[in-house]
Amino acid sequence: PAGFHASGLPSITLAKRIERGDEETINMLTRAGLSEKEINELKNPLNVVKYFSSIYIENYWKRFGFSIDYRRSMSTISHGYKKFISWQFKKLNEKKLLIQKPHFAPFCSNCGPVAVDASETDISKGGNAEVLDFTLLFFKVDDMILPASTLRPETVFGVTNMWLNPDVEYVKIKYNNNIWIVSREASVKLGYQKNIEVVGSIKGSELIGKKCVVPVVNKEVLILPSDFVDPDIATGVVMSVPAHAPYDYIALEVIKKKDLSSYNISKEELENIKPVSLIKTENDFPAIEVCKKMEIKTLDDREKLEEATNIVYKKEFHSGVLKENCGKYAGLKVSETKEKLQNDFINKGVADVMFEFSEPVVCRCGEKVVIKIIPEQWFIKYSDTKLTEKSKRHAEKMMIKPKEYQNGIMNVLDWFGDRACVRQGNWLGTEFPFEKEWIIEPISDSTLYPMYYIISKYVNSGELKIEDMNEDFFDYVFLGKKGNVQGIAEKIRNEFDYWYPLNINLGGKEHKTVHFPVFLMNHVAVLPEKQWPKGIVAHYWVTQKSGKISKSKGGAEPIPDAAEKYSVDGMRLYYSHIGSSNVDIEWSSDAVLNYKSRMEKIWALINQLLEFQKENHSSVDSWLLSRINRRIGKITDAFENYDLRDAGNEVFFGIHADVKWYLKGGGSNKKIITEIINKWIRLMCPFTPHTSEEIWEKTGKKGFVSSAGYPLFEREKVDDVAEDSEDFLRNTIDDLSEILNVVKIKPNKIILYTAPGWKRKMFKTAVGLGKNLEMTALMKETMKDEDIKMHSKEAPKYAQRLVQEMKKTGFEKQLLDEKNLLINAKDFIEKEFNSKIEVYSADEKCYDPKSRAKNSEVFRPAIYVE
Repeated sequence: PAGFHASGLPSITLAKRIERGDEETINMLTRAGLSEKEINELKNPLNVVKYFSSIYIENYWKRFGFSIDYRRSMSTISHGYKKFISWQFKKLNEKKLLIQKPHFAPFCSNCGPVAVDASETDISKGGNAEVLDFTLLFFKVDDMILPASTLRPETVFGVTNMWLNPDVEYVKIKYNNNIWIVSREASVKLGYQKNIEVVGSIKGSELIGKKCVVPVVNKEVLILPSDFVDPDIATGVVMSVPAHAPYDYIALEVIKKKDLSSYNISKEELENIKPVSLIKTENDFPAIEVCKKMEIKTLDDREKLEEATNIVYKKEFHSGVLKENCGKYAGLKVSETKEKLQNDFINKGVADVMFEFSEPVVCRCGEKVVIKIIPEQWFIKYSDTKLTEKSKRHAEKMMIKPKEYQNGIMNVLDWFGDRACVRQGNWLGTEFPFEKEWIIEPISDSTLYPMYYIISKYVNSGELKIEDMNEDFFDYVFLGKKGNVQGIAEKIRNEFDYWYPLNINLGGKEHKTVHFPVFLMNHVAVLPEKQWPKGIVAHYWVTQKSGKISKSKGGAEPIPDAAEKYSVDGMRLYYSHIGSSNVDIEWSSDAVLNYKSRMEKIWALINQLLEFQKENHSSVDSWLLSRINRRIGKITDAFENYDLRDAGNEVFFGIHADVKWYLKGGGSNKKIITEIINKWIRLMCPFTPHTSEEIWEKTGKKGFVSSAGYPLFEREKVDDVAEDSEDFLRNTIDDLSEILNVVKIKPNKIILYTAPGWKRKMFKTAVGLGKNLEMTALMKETMKDEDIKMHSKEAPKYAQRLVQEMKKTGFEKQLLDEKNLLINAKDFIEKEFNSKIEVYSADEKCYDPKSRAKNSEVFRPAIYVE
């Protein structure tokens, strides 16, 4: 099944762009072939959903050959789905997993609340942004407050001066009967978080040279100028702690060399500013030490300064302890101070808080996203201890890929806190059942969606009426509770029991901390344990220059255009084979064209095979049957382990190579070829359905290959001797080719010497020892044989090689009649090298001018060329 996640902002954003006449958007739609009338219809967000749903189905999904049950298609804004989500939230509420509390939430002035996470559902930039919790410390200057923003409130004990940007025009805002001085950008952001009023402005330069009082320690410090102060970061007011902050240390060193007499600041005042150490680590002044070590001289060394800051902060966070000059906080670990000091300072009335993103965040509409306070926000209580522990216990039993995410999801579940689940504003989605003015947000309405596919078929066919989808209906279908249900409910209940639990939830790696945790926890919260999901697979990205390719990020090529250039099956094979699903791959047009070429080669080879009309039996027949069946076993294992790359390698490269060798070795048996083609097409089908269906029809088969059934592994057709024999022959030819390539002569005669009897006996004994094979055991057994004993000088070296090789490759190979095999293949080898071939056993008296025969080993004939 497949559906459309239409909740949230994307459709509304596009509709608004069209409504306001956005030229780029309208040109894009015009190039896509839409008429003016059709474009105008997209001013309605619901028409946007309808239009793009049709485009996805007809131009993308069907064109790309996706096997979709369209009877179950659905949208997250359909009436039936909304009923389903309302039921889910009623169940969460019954379990006391819906709570209300104040919340600082991402907010777009144009679109309202938005979600900021790695999935970037609502935004076009900043999906990895974190919400930073700044402590605003109140430095008094005249009758006003300079609220210095910091992520480390403990460093107030080491403040030596204040930094302001002299070129910035700050504003005065009234808050709690106090006047704060902040940057204009900060006043906008604070306006979303506090009840403030802008009452005036003041240039930064007017405050330079004044003194302000440091809170908590109550000492005066100078206000100094620096252009490293960014007005768009927090309040635009920065306190200076040069002992522990590389930026502050370098800024102070730079400013001490300047003439600040225009600000009435003397050289003496600057020289009197000394770093104050407040944290005990291996060095009292870590910022100074790291700046000197990294040879940082100016504020222009931004990259080095960022690196230095990270080094100092990381070291102090993990091992730092506050010194005696921190008063009652002395002895506290730095890692334990922030929350305690922030709360204490707020309670003393010398601090406040401000929330801000760690990087710029931009809404889909193009507006900058800020953080706004919502006094009574609804949350799903993912912090619930019982829910977390039950989810973790179940995750241990699940099949989770990539393997490292098995542990990763445990950590995510541990730290995953309450998530705001509803928003107010112009959104598509389900009305919150307890307050209709709220809309359930897109991540929260897509945690149980696989369950709805069971129902959607009956809604779409008209067998299930919307008005019959009440709480009793859902309770019966999903929870098995008997209630006031009738009609088709029992049939749907049986179907749900058949399909659930879900085998795999497959999604992009960005959902490792977004969708997958809530998907799991909602299943655990709402459903009985027998219906909890079995697996999660996080796939990685196709990238361009280390950036994700997507419609919003750019680089995405429309499927119709790409299909024409690369072929659909070429692209499908590229995606499944080019790399592991748990590693990002960089898009390469040349690589995709190579896969297109691979499909063309397979097509040509199968056409060649179809020309054979006779059942000409040969020794390679049993080899090819054995190879295809052995590969079916490997392919099946790969599929069961969700390893598409290994499966694709066997199907499109391994089998292709086998068939080529079969033909090269003189194979032409129509019966064998027909069986191979039949199995090969069915193995190709999951990867390359279009080519497979064409070949299926070309071979005269009825119906669709996709319905023909997966080929089964037939153990009785696996012939180890046939495969070992052919491997022996192929390896011998490879060795010959390598030798001729090195000596660079055109041979007149090639002599092959197979292993002598004593080496064959030693090999057989080694195989017999199996897992007990060791050098000592092998020598002990073989020295009982008189033939081997006669070669006591050579035997230990050969035994050592056997032990090493067999431990590496296994103990399954059996002795072959190598001489006979080479004699039977003599014509083939002579044709291959255009040379006369002679074959002898090393035990025979034969022509051996260079004494090569003694070097022969089992499965490795000695070679002489003249």
